[in-house]
Amino acid sequence: MTLRLGVALLAIALHAGGEANRWPQYRGPAGAGISETAAAVEFGPKQNLLWSAALPSGHSSPSIWDDHLFLTSFDSGAKKLELLAFDRRNGKLRWRQEIPATKIEEVHAVSSPATATPIVDGERVYVYFGSAGVFCYGFDGKLVWSKPMPTANATFGSGTSPILVDDALILARDDGDRRHMVAFERKTGKVLWEIKMAALGRGGHSTPVAANGQVILHRPDEIAAYDVRNGSRVWGLKVQSHGTGTPVVHGDTLFVGAWGLEADLRDPVPDWDALLKKYDKDGNGQVSQNEFPDELAIVRRVDGEKISGAVVTYKRFFGGMDSDKNGQLSKSEWENIQKFIGQPPTAPGGLLAIRMGGGKDVTEKSVAWSEARAVPEVPVPLVYRDRVYTVTNGGIVTVLDEATGKLIYRGRLGAAGMYYSSPVAAGGNIYFASGDGVITVLRAGDKLDVAARNDLGEPIFATPAILDGRLYVRTTGHLYAFGR
Repeated sequence: MTLRLGVALLAIALHAGGEANRWPQYRGPAGAGISETAAAVEFGPKQNLLWSAALPSGHSSPSIWDDHLFLTSFDSGAKKLELLAFDRRNGKLRWRQEIPATKIEEVHAVSSPATATPIVDGERVYVYFGSAGVFCYGFDGKLVWSKPMPTANATFGSGTSPILVDDALILARDDGDRRHMVAFERKTGKVLWEIKMAALGRGGHSTPVAANGQVILHRPDEIAAYDVRNGSRVWGLKVQSHGTGTPVVHGDTLFVGAWGLEADLRDPVPDWDALLKKYDKDGNGQVSQNEFPDELAIVRRVDGEKISGAVVTYKRFFGGMDSDKNGQLSKSEWENIQKFIGQPPTAPGGLLAIRMGGGKDVTEKSVAWSEARAVPEVPVPLVYRDRVYTVTNGGIVTVLDEATGKLIYRGRLGAAGMYYSSPVAAGGNIYFASGDGVITVLRAGDKLDVAARNDLGEPIFATPAILDGRLYVRTTGHLYAFGR
């Protein structure tokens, strides 16, 4: 078999709609999150369970090739990172490899140093840790090559996963002072190209996608595309976004959850007179840091009151609001804050549908439609049967017409809590996993039709995998395989 034919067949295997016993990366074939084979609707530790395996902590999702299933994990007590390989037929651990790291990266309280999902190509498994770098193993557990990297300095921890494009393994490290994207030759680890990226915001967390010969990355306040052959920048589109959610390509359209500070998530901002009357305890006509209210929120995520960092207060940024650094807020300083908060957006934001066309001339005019409300912060949109499905904290699901963005319906799944896992679909059903550990199964269609709610009893951060009618779910303590 020629090299070119081999690469072509690999690309077909990774990106074709058919499953062929493979869910090779985050959200499966082509990153679409779709299986055509129906899976269990009702399931749990005592229902439709095929097997379960106890797991160390970690947020990575299962990657599968034939009977091989891979996950990463982090032992917080031993400060140990690992790549785990299971037999997906019975859940038995085949091997585990410790990943060397001199220092474990700092992450958000609800994040994990084992967040990146492995990717497989039938011969090798590739894994990234923000604490260590990129490592490639054979299916037998033997190290093929490695590229150690300095410990990542992402604000909330690394969220990105590597992707395969033809013969290249591509990683976007959009954090810290040295933001870059690098392509490795998948068999040897040789660096094919590496580019620097400008520092934007606090850094991005999304996984890139490939389309039209480009690698497309959702960054803070920007969506950018790079030539897959050499990493040169092809286009960039300014957006209002924190750069968290991974884009989805469907046909010639790119769907991106460009999440920012939605007005619906902010507390009403009091005017100066109201602020002074309520909080100026010493009557000096200003509000000191001690007097400023603890509870006034810039962002109040739905159902996030008990989650560390889910509510972001103004007081946290008092030093920035206090422009003259005298420890007091004056009327002019507070009105500057009001003006900043009330500024109209200067770029598109929300859930965006971007027509890519030929792929080089992408501008604001390429935005076919947008939806400003209930924008997913972390979960990736699911494009399924001419509809776009999203979920936000509180279990709020939104369904839009794929072509026009018309709202079909918005409602609650009946499973509250924070949502980090992305929805996936199988056989006409859509699976939404909450951070509280409840997986709601929704029938695809133009009305909110809940088929089942399944409580697994442990938090879920990872996105499920669905293959051959089996549903694979990682909770904080277990890996489950459910069948009908």
